Order: sequence, then structure tokens, then C-alpha cells
Amino acid sequence: MTSSLLDGHGLFQRRYFHEREYLRNLALADQRPSALFIGCSDSRVVPEYLTSAGFGELFVLRNIANFVPKLDHADASVGAAIDYALGALGVPDIIVCGHYGCGGVKAALDDLEPFRAKHPSLHEWLEGVAPAARRGRAASADPDPDAPWRRGVEENVIQALENLITYDVVREKLESGAVHLHAWIYDLYQTRIRVLDVETGGFVDASEIQRNG
Repeated sequence: MTSSLLDGHGLFQRRYFHEREYLRNLALADQRPSALFIGCSDSRVVPEYLTSAGFGELFVLRNIANFVPKLDHADASVGAAIDYALGALGVPDIIVCGHYGCGGVKAALDDLEPFRAKHPSLHEWLEGVAPAARRGRAASADPDPDAPWRRGVEENVIQALENLITYDVVREKLESGAVHLHAWIYDLYQTRIRVLDVETGGFVDASEIQRNG
């Protein structure tokens, strides 16, 4: 497998041969990404592919179930990325992007106790995801058996936005208008991004937001 990845790197070098000068200049200059993208580690969800973003455009943070803990959470890795993206890089937008079919959210909807002994770190992490995911399940009235899972994914993203505001740097920049928050869902099955409509509280196809914008 690693051999095929190295073959892929060779393809990368050939494909971007004519952009080497641009990439070299990008390496020498300070990075200036346009957004902090917080997404899931799922291998099927690749931010740069979904947005056609180029080198240097996104500052990407990925973890299981795109979880954003509150500031007082024991794991500081998410907070460190937020501090750096806003405090040092000055990104103007933060995108939290969940996805339908998220295994982390599905696990959080079920009994997490079996994870405790075998996968203690995963158990601790999913305990943070569980309240929002289960709140989504409780709010779902759709007879479709997958509807509670989808609603759990949505609630998890919305909760992430709320948790972001517990970080001083986020709150201060929101108050000054220097940063904006966005909630997205990538629909794996329809290969489309859905965006939170703040007026209705629901997620709509990104094309609708583009038309109305």
C-alpha cells in the first residue's frame, strides 16, 4: 500500500511540474488560508476535493466526527488549531463540516460502554459527541430508519458551532466581525454539500444558498 502511495507522489510531481515555482514561492511566504476547515477524519471526505481548494487555501483540522470540544476539555489539540488559525493566521471564516454516514456519530448513538476497555481514547472522545448526536435522534420524527443518524450528524455540527464560542479568540473576533462561522454537511450519498440556513435552522443544498446570495 505504501508503495502505491509513493507512486502517487511521483504522479503528483509530474502533474504539478509546471507549478513548482508557485509552490516554491508558497513555501517561502507566510501562509494565508482563507478558512479554517474542521472536518471528519473519514477517508471519503476530502476538504480540498469537495471545495476545489488549491494549495494554501484551507487550514484543515480533522478528527473523529468533526468534534469541537468546549474550551475546558482535556484535549487541547482542537483549541491549539483554533488559536493558531485565528490568532496567528487571521482566517476570516471557520467551517465545521460533518457528513451523513459518519461512523463516529453512529457509534455515539449506541452504547459506548464496549469501547471503554478496548478503545479508551475513542470512548472518551465519543462521549463528547454523544449528547448532541442523541439529541438529534430524540428530535427526529422521520420514519426512515436512517433519519435519526442524519439528524444526529446535523446536531453534532450545530453543537460544534456553539462550542466554538467558548474560545476567547473566536468570541472576540465574532464580536468585532473579523470572523464568520459556517455549518456544512457533506451528503456522501448525493455528493452534495448542505449548508445551515440560520433563518430556518435547517440544512439546505449549497446551490440554494448560492442562488439566494
